[in-house]
Parts: sequence; C-alpha cells; structure tokens
Amino acid sequence: MTIQDRQSFATAAYLRVKALWRGQTSRGRIRRGEPGVQGSTPFSGGRDPRPLGDVLFAASQDMGWGVEMEQARLISDWPAFVGETVAPHTTVVELRDGTLIVQCDSVAWTTELRRLRGEILTRFAREYPDADVQELKFLAPGAPSWRYGPRSVPGRGPRDTYS
Repeated sequence: MTIQDRQSFATAAYLRVKALWRGQTSRGRIRRGEPGVQGSTPFSGGRDPRPLGDVLFAASQDMGWGVEMEQARLISDWPAFVGETVAPHTTVVELRDGTLIVQCDSVAWTTELRRLRGEILTRFAREYPDADVQELKFLAPGAPSWRYGPRSVPGRGPRDTYS
C-alpha cells in the first residue's frame, strides 16, 4: 500500500466517522423517532435522566461483575466493617477463591480475630451477600526471612548454629 493509498483511506475513514457522528450515513440521515419504538419520541416514558451510580450498577450487573464489585466494596469497607479499634491492626491482603486473607500486626490480634471468625463470617453473609466469602484467614506477623537473592540454599540458614 502506497502513501497515497493510506492517505486516501484515512481521509475516507475520517469522513465516514464524521458523517456518523452527525447522524448521517451513506444512505442519508439516520431515522429517528420511529413509531412503536419505546423511548424514541421526546417526552415519552423511560427517557428521564438516571443517577450515574444506577447506570454503572446496571452496566456492571449486565457484564457479570456483580461478585467482583461486591468483593471490592467489602475490601474498601473493611476499616468501617471491623471498627476503629481493630482497623489499624489489620490489613486485607487478598480475596481469592472465596477466602479473605487478612494480615494482623501482632499475634494477639491474630488470635482474637481467629476467635471471632464465625461472627465476622455471619456479618459478611448478612451485609455483603453477593461477595461469596466462605472462609476467613488471619495471618500473624512472620519472622524475618533469611532467604535473600537467587543463590539461597535450602535449610535453616544461620539459625542452625544456635542449638
């Protein structure tokens, strides 16, 4: 394809899009207000403006994103859900395959939240029914890792001399 052909193709494509934008086609104007089409005439039912949140919710449901949207809402609402006492000591790590994984900043908070797991899952089912959370896993803070770099070897590392 030569440069002249490319330019003529681009010009033709631009003119076609411009005509469509204005409501014209190669066969003439686009027909508007056909009788029998719901909402096609001015001031008919179904033409009132709707809030953007309702439109986005309907679009997400049509695309099958209901579960993902509810899970995202659960993660963003986590601090309000657990309260101002627990929220600074916990962080949601991930939600995968129906399991919500939460990192705690101390073993005491991990133990306490593991004790309350049933109550929290019941509240999830009541407040976020579409989130599909079946399991709740609380992680305690880990010990420092001695495995650094690509040449780490299996074994206990420097701790094996502490016996």
